[in-house]
Amino acid sequence: MKAIVYRQYGGPEVLQLTELDVPKPGAKQVLVRVHASSLNAADWRMMRANPFLVRLMNGLFRPKKRLVLGQDVAGVVVSAGADVTRFKSGDEVFGETPMQADGSFAEYAVVDESALVKKPARLAFDEAAAVPLAGTTALQALRLAGVGPGKRVLIQGAGGGVGLFTVQVARALGAHVTAVAGPKSVALVRSLGAHVVLDYSRDDFATLGQTWDAIIGVNGYRSVRDYRRSLSRGGRYVMVGGSGAQLF
Repeated sequence: MKAIVYRQYGGPEVLQLTELDVPKPGAKQVLVRVHASSLNAADWRMMRANPFLVRLMNGLFRPKKRLVLGQDVAGVVVSAGADVTRFKSGDEVFGETPMQADGSFAEYAVVDESALVKKPARLAFDEAAAVPLAGTTALQALRLAGVGPGKRVLIQGAGGGVGLFTVQVARALGAHVTAVAGPKSVALVRSLGAHVVLDYSRDDFATLGQTWDAIIGVNGYRSVRDYRRSLSRGGRYVMVGGSGAQLF
């Protein structure tokens, strides 16, 4: 099968189109014929080994083995392992490939049964492939923040992949949403249901004198101190991505 691999850390120049054997699923895995995948910040971070923690997982100076990127996958089940009970050959599915295994930038991918769901007929494969990583990250962040009906939530970085899902899911949970995005994303974010949209090139949420019950910092570049000052009493801040300084 054709696959895009990398054998060293770096930019797009380290990616190579090559031929690999079709992988075989384990007992609780399925083999998926890939129809669509998507790009996430996680792929960029794995390829660049940024943050440094990636090197502790995959190899200090270069990957321990050649790797295939791509965590999101949508396609058709070709075969299933002996212990798989939820899927059979021909099922249309979407989900996430294992973090430290070969991904979906290939013609076939092996995926854990637990990381897949059946694709709704109304969704095209490319639409389904855009959902798993960004969508579940948004949902997890909002759950960790305790977002629900009547809660006031600030979403920093609302114009990116995770941010756009966070806005929509927060609205679906009944929250009042203030979204911070770049000037090119303001109209899109507003169309997805944000009650208030701040253009970060003109507006600074930290100087508005307002507080929120929850703040979701999606690749946020602001200091944790700014976020803390903007939280209501008992509020929660959840970091999704961000700089190494924030991480540590």
